[in-house]
Amino acid sequence: MAEPLSIQERFAPRNRCFGCGPANAKGLRIRSFPRDGAGDELVCEWTPEPHHEAFGNVLNGGIIGTLLDCHSNWAAAWHLMRRDRLPRPPVTVTMDYHVKLRRPTPTGGPLHLRARAVASDGPRVTVEAELEAAGKVTATCTGRFMAVGPGHPAYDER
Repeated sequence: MAEPLSIQERFAPRNRCFGCGPANAKGLRIRSFPRDGAGDELVCEWTPEPHHEAFGNVLNGGIIGTLLDCHSNWAAAWHLMRRDRLPRPPVTVTMDYHVKLRRPTPTGGPLHLRARAVASDGPRVTVEAELEAAGKVTATCTGRFMAVGPGHPAYDER
């Protein structure tokens, strides 16, 4: 049986984003999925490699920020698609995001991301997200994202 497509693979297969682009062979290539029965919430499992470490068995903070930013951005797009009953998610970009590193994130196994829209106003969406490792939340994020149209540099990436 074929593995299900992530929302990135389904809606943006040519995207080259370092964090979430399926077309970036050297990127993180996160794969976000709607969580059954959880409304707009997206989930993702991602496993770090040694070259993602800041130091022995601890994930680099910049990688943590990228994981949370990209996963949250897709949660915003997913929310807008569902809210506005669109056939596909609109292209969204990050307006701002704040990451709180709560404890070191170990790299010895899979990491779990969760993100969900908590507010929206027109094309703008606020998302809350968290990163979990070994059953403990290691980082949280709150971000604002906005849908963009033709003429924006990100628009043609999908």
